[in-house]
Amino acid sequence: MAARSFTLSSPFTQPKPFFFGSKPLNLSLNNTSFPLKFQTFRVSSSSVSISSRPDDLVASILSKVAQTDGGVSLTQNQHQEVAQVANELQKYCVDEPVKCPLIFGDWDVVYCSNPTSPGGGYRSAFGRLFFRTKEMIQTVEAPDSVRNKVSFSVFGFVDGQVSLKGKLKALDNQWIQVVFEPPELRVGAVDFRYGGESEVKLQITYIDEKIRLGKGSRGSLFVFLRRG
Repeated sequence: MAARSFTLSSPFTQPKPFFFGSKPLNLSLNNTSFPLKFQTFRVSSSSVSISSRPDDLVASILSKVAQTDGGVSLTQNQHQEVAQVANELQKYCVDEPVKCPLIFGDWDVVYCSNPTSPGGGYRSAFGRLFFRTKEMIQTVEAPDSVRNKVSFSVFGFVDGQVSLKGKLKALDNQWIQVVFEPPELRVGAVDFRYGGESEVKLQITYIDEKIRLGKGSRGSLFVFLRRG
């Protein structure tokens, strides 16, 4: 990891790119400090016990979203548990995550609280009958390039993918926006573009060397895991 995002709205309608907002982003890597806010806190919950150590929180949230088809198979209570851990991790976020060089790289979208946000109609209950998701990847490159890709197989036989290219901009120290070009769809040997430009906003709520958490403008929670 919203209006028309990568989040592909349906196989037959205009897609919605799933990341990120409109001042030009200055991603200078020099003289940037990232003070972590280490603190002690306690969480009272009848169903979940949460550690106050960032490493433990990262391990916890990854264990909760692993092997869940990006969150599709989780129950409502399990989604709430993921959100609870994400809220605690947010307390350890660097002060200006938009300026943090850790945002660059290749990321797997391993969870979204709204299953159609990172893939739209391809990830809906109906779409999953025909399109089996293989990978959801986001690549962020300096200074302001974003590429989203959802790879899938049609009925388990024909490989395909939908990809989007966009330009990243910053709204403030946490919120970013990406304006995407029309998406490119490839199914087997067929390759074409459709739809028009689109944009999406995302708040970076936590980032480290391993994971990135984001919250869309409509409240969808994303968990990104660094590839490799």
